[in-house]
Amino acid sequence: MIRSAIERLYARYLLWQVKHIPRHVAVIQDGNRRFARDQGLDTAVGHRLGADTTEQVLDWACELGVRHITLYTFSTENFRREKSELKSLFALFQEKFAAILTDERVHKNQIRVQMIGDRSLLPDDLLATIDAAEKATLHYADYYINIALAYGGRNEIVHAARSILDEVKAGLIDPGVINPMTVESHLNRGAPIPPVDLIIRTGNDCRTSNFLPWLANGHESAVYFCAPYWPAFRKIDLLRAIRVYDQRMRLQERM
Repeated sequence: MIRSAIERLYARYLLWQVKHIPRHVAVIQDGNRRFARDQGLDTAVGHRLGADTTEQVLDWACELGVRHITLYTFSTENFRREKSELKSLFALFQEKFAAILTDERVHKNQIRVQMIGDRSLLPDDLLATIDAAEKATLHYADYYINIALAYGGRNEIVHAARSILDEVKAGLIDPGVINPMTVESHLNRGAPIPPVDLIIRTGNDCRTSNFLPWLANGHESAVYFCAPYWPAFRKIDLLRAIRVYDQRMRLQERM
C-alpha cells in the first residue's frame, strides 16, 4: 500500500516535469520469458502477463495523449523458438485481436488497430482475426495502435522497395522523382504511421533490434532503455521515458 501510494505521487511529479508529449511511441516489449523464469512460472504465463501489461500501457498512453503507439510484439527472428511456444503465442495473439471487436475502450476512444509485418508468415486463422479487428476499427482516427507481428525492419524496407518497383514497371511512378517520402509511403503496406518520437526498450538490453529503422533511426528518435522486464513495466517507467523525450525537445528549443 505504501509503495503504491509513493509510486502514484512520483508519477504525478514526473508528469509535472513533462512539457512535451511524444506523438508516436514505439515499444520493444522485452523480457516476458526471463520474467517467467525468475518467478518460476511457465513461459506461456510470462507472455500472458506481458499481454496484461500491454493493455495497461495502452490505457496510460491514451490518458497521456500519445496518439500513436507501436508495439514490437513478435519479430521474424522469433520464429526460431520452439513449436510449443509459437503455438501458445499465436493463440494469445488471436485471443487479443478477437477481444478488440468488443472492447469498449477501443470504440469509445476511436482507436484504429493495425498490424505491421510480414503477413505471409502468419497462420491463416490468426490473419483472419487480425483482418476482422482492422476492419472494425478502420475508420477510427483519434488514436492508433500498431502491432508489429512477424516484423523485421530491413525486411519491411525490402518489401517497400519491391512495391515501388512494381509501380515503376506499371508506369505509376517516375523513377526520377523517387525520394524519401516515396519510400515512407510504401512502408508497412501504406499504413498511416508517422515518424517515431520515442523508442522504449524494457529488459535491460540496450539495442533497438531492427525495429522501425526508417521511421525511428532515420528521424533520430529519442531512445529509453530500462531494466524492468515487460510484465513488470510500470506507469512511472513510461513517464521516465517520456521525460527523456521532453528533455531532448527542451534542448532543441534552446539551440
